[in-house]
Amino acid sequence: MTIIPLSEGSFTIDKTKQFIPFDTATEELNSRPTGSLLVEIQPFAVITSRDIILIDTGLGYNLPDGTPQLHHNLMKAGINPSQVTKVLMSHLHKDHAGGITTKNSLTAEQFIAFPYATYYVQQREFDYAKTIGTLSYTLSDFALLEEFSRVEWLEDDMGYIDNYIRYELTGAHSKFHQVFSIEDEGEIAFFGGDDAPQLQQMKSRVVAKYDFDGKKCMELRRQWWEEGNKQGWSFLFYHDISAPVYKNSPY
Repeated sequence: MTIIPLSEGSFTIDKTKQFIPFDTATEELNSRPTGSLLVEIQPFAVITSRDIILIDTGLGYNLPDGTPQLHHNLMKAGINPSQVTKVLMSHLHKDHAGGITTKNSLTAEQFIAFPYATYYVQQREFDYAKTIGTLSYTLSDFALLEEFSRVEWLEDDMGYIDNYIRYELTGAHSKFHQVFSIEDEGEIAFFGGDDAPQLQQMKSRVVAKYDFDGKKCMELRRQWWEEGNKQGWSFLFYHDISAPVYKNSPY
């Protein structure tokens, strides 16, 4: 199994829910509004014996020439975007779902960004996100999924995709958030999305105010950390500035 972080850069976010680029080499966090969080935006490509998997899709920004940044990052890693076979979505907040679709910079027409892949989306998250109307969701990022033929709508609290990708609805960071474990050829990669966004949070008991159920997030992180230590998981941290992938050695 090969795991490739696809960083879109570092950003700060405050109560406005706006992601503002941040240069970690030249800027200080205290120069941003009080309460700002410093995060990386980091989808992942996971190459298994069966698939090229994309996990979450970032902010969906385009480069100046109109190329989607996520496509550019994949190509830098030697992956043609058309080779992606599965897109796994933990939830549909705009920093995770912005790259589900891409917009033509000249005509503003919107397209599915990975038309040859199958998207795996929690049905209840989609239904909720369509109607909630908060700053965290941008409906235009994901509305086209309803018309796209290659969507597998996940309806159970727990299950398997092709018998080797396990998904579990947690309802912790967001009301219908889900996490993924990929087990292939003796290796396990775990993606906790925003339930487990950074390495440091796995090592400390923190209840975050921005989570739907902060206490549940904290407890899940403890459980996953203990289990991952025992089994040698590779943890994928979507918002970690310095440790996007962390593998524990089994006891």
